[in-house]
Amino acid sequence: MNFTEKPQTAEGWINGAFFVLEPEIFDYIDGDETQFEHEPLERLAAEGQLMAYRHDGFWQCMDTLREKHILENYWATGKAPWKTWE
Repeated sequence: MNFTEKPQTAEGWINGAFFVLEPEIFDYIDGDETQFEHEPLERLAAEGQLMAYRHDGFWQCMDTLREKHILENYWATGKAPWKTWE
């Protein structure tokens, strides 16, 4: 198994993740300059310690104000794909 952080391709899966970690994760982080998406996750994958769940449903990041507005618009118009109740 391997891990590559969000390659720029026209198709495939991305890491839009929530992590559940054991305290030993700190053994994989050398310091404040360590990029979590690179060395630690790549090493965990190589050691067979990284597991993933493939989600086929709706997903939208909310990293920017623009994306927040997109999600708020879904909600305000009653078209929120994540809403499963009436």
